[in-house]
Amino acid sequence: MTTLSHPTTPLVAILRGLNPDEAVDVAKVLYNAGFRALEVPLNRPGALEAIASIVALNLPETLVGGGTMLNVGHVDAVFEAGGRLLVSPNCVPAVIRRAADLGMYCAPGVATPSEAFAALDAGAHALKIFPAESVGHGGIKALKSVLPAGTPVWPVGGVSPETMADWVKAGATGFGIGGALYTPGVTLEQLKERAESFVSTWRALAV
Repeated sequence: MTTLSHPTTPLVAILRGLNPDEAVDVAKVLYNAGFRALEVPLNRPGALEAIASIVALNLPETLVGGGTMLNVGHVDAVFEAGGRLLVSPNCVPAVIRRAADLGMYCAPGVATPSEAFAALDAGAHALKIFPAESVGHGGIKALKSVLPAGTPVWPVGGVSPETMADWVKAGATGFGIGGALYTPGVTLEQLKERAESFVSTWRALAV
């Protein structure tokens, strides 16, 4: 099975606690703002239903999938819901390998060189640096010095439009964005403003 390509805008919207009834409207706002990767963490009720609702929109060039995917059962459930993106907080080679074998785009969480290389060996396409605050700018610089050239590195945790430039200088090639973008109860207008701020900042940095 052919693996989906790297997202054209490497900003992953982390939609923790997304209500399935709101999933379509939230996804449309994010897509129109420029997001092309949408992650619904599985550790909240309704995640699989929300993923299926977003997948049904058939948004062009957009990766949709699950976060906090901790075991092979999570991989299979997200795949059955139509998700083609794996995001996890940790590095479990068997989980990564299963998702990669299904043709999913894999962005597992790593915090050390050992985890990073284990993830890549298992089939990871991008590395989620988590928790980014603990790894820090120096940690990402050191990690980038030993990773294969071109490996996507996405800090996650505490990222804001104001902090993106320093992460990019350290070697970040994308981001996962959670509470600074989406929290349950946010209005669609607030979401639009936040999403556009992240995307415009990224585009200015990526030129």
